[in-house]
Amino acid sequence: MENRNSAPLASYIDLLLDAVCAVDKQGRFVFVSAACERIFGYCADEMIGQLMIDMVHPADRLRTLDAAREIMGGEPKLNFENRYLRKDGQVVHILWSARWSEVDQLRIAVARDITERKQAESRQAALYAISEAAHAAEDLLALFRRIHMIIGEWLPALNFSVALYDEHCAQLNFPYHVDDQEPQPELPGTMTGRVCTEVIRTGQPILLTPNPNPCTPPAGFEALMTGQNAPCWLGVPLNSQNGTIGALIVKSVPGGERYTEQDKELLQYVCAQVATAIERKQLHARLQHLAQYDQLTQLPNRELLRDRLKASLQLARMDGGRMALLYVDLDRFKQVNDTHGHAVGDMLLQSVANRLKGCVRETDTVARIGGDEFVVLLHSIHAADDTDIVVGKIRQVLARPLRLDGHNLSIHPSIGVARYPDHGTEEKQLFRHADEAMYCAKREHHLRMV
Repeated sequence: MENRNSAPLASYIDLLLDAVCAVDKQGRFVFVSAACERIFGYCADEMIGQLMIDMVHPADRLRTLDAAREIMGGEPKLNFENRYLRKDGQVVHILWSARWSEVDQLRIAVARDITERKQAESRQAALYAISEAAHAAEDLLALFRRIHMIIGEWLPALNFSVALYDEHCAQLNFPYHVDDQEPQPELPGTMTGRVCTEVIRTGQPILLTPNPNPCTPPAGFEALMTGQNAPCWLGVPLNSQNGTIGALIVKSVPGGERYTEQDKELLQYVCAQVATAIERKQLHARLQHLAQYDQLTQLPNRELLRDRLKASLQLARMDGGRMALLYVDLDRFKQVNDTHGHAVGDMLLQSVANRLKGCVRETDTVARIGGDEFVVLLHSIHAADDTDIVVGKIRQVLARPLRLDGHNLSIHPSIGVARYPDHGTEEKQLFRHADEAMYCAKREHHLRMV
């Protein structure tokens, strides 16, 4: 009677979706099932006789050889993961189960393509890590550094750039950029700048791989794709609800691993989260600025002044140093508003703010605390005469005529001075003394004018 199991075993194996292969003691393929062509891209004739290790991703070869020696030593391997390079250059993730056949002197293995699962895991892990980074990072620079590290875990990303586009001044800025070949991407004609500009202009990703490449590059980028050893570029837009706010660019090393369409899709997925994180950080920075700065003059407001005064007092107490507080009030400012209108009055305040900043060091603070009242905080002065010099400079600078909206204006300031520790050692004492000294100066000026 005919045996129903007499059909060739290979015909059944070829029906399996997982690949089955046999490797001899020298590490060469002696048998591969039909599924190998779908997974690795090579037909059976191309794989037979080839060294298995030559197809393994270079980064995984050492541990793959270690696993092979353990299998040949009689230790079966279940669920061993590594990466292979397909015939088309793409990376494929494989889950192996293998054992050694002593009788046949062969390693018999079953391979499952788990690339899609690994990509999903990478996507989820990257999103989680970026979400955490967006909340933990103190500023955008710290956020970009962390994102670079995260992306570098699943893409070759030694060269990495984040470009942000300021539509108000039509300018491209690079708050984060790592590339030894182009250290200044904002300069005209740089490849990084060109790629970023194209991504932002179109709002679409760009994948530029060296020849041969089935995709037609955008006009003007053909030179980037010439030669097998040219670097590979992948640029993805940072799209938000308000449009494209920037671009994220990765560039491989010349002759290195090529980016794929799957990499592009994954980076797009991540960039959506990055764009949200950037907008959240930018919004937080704007709200913080609104809370700490006067919107008309862009000077620190009363709250920020108090914070800086506390810090300056603490430093002066620790070092035994000196500091001063100048209360500056503009005489007859109301008359300017009543005569020329509030628009001219606002321009006057802005001009005074700029002139006051020009009278002090960058380390000092000029604040507007309301109306026509300004405070100048002089940190770490050496002698009382230093304060008098600044007061004299302020009087001289503010006495210069102003030409605003066709009107010639002159302004006179009343200035009150409080020195630490001469006039007080606490915040309230210094403010009170400076305020009283300012009103005394205002009364004296008024009596002279009568």
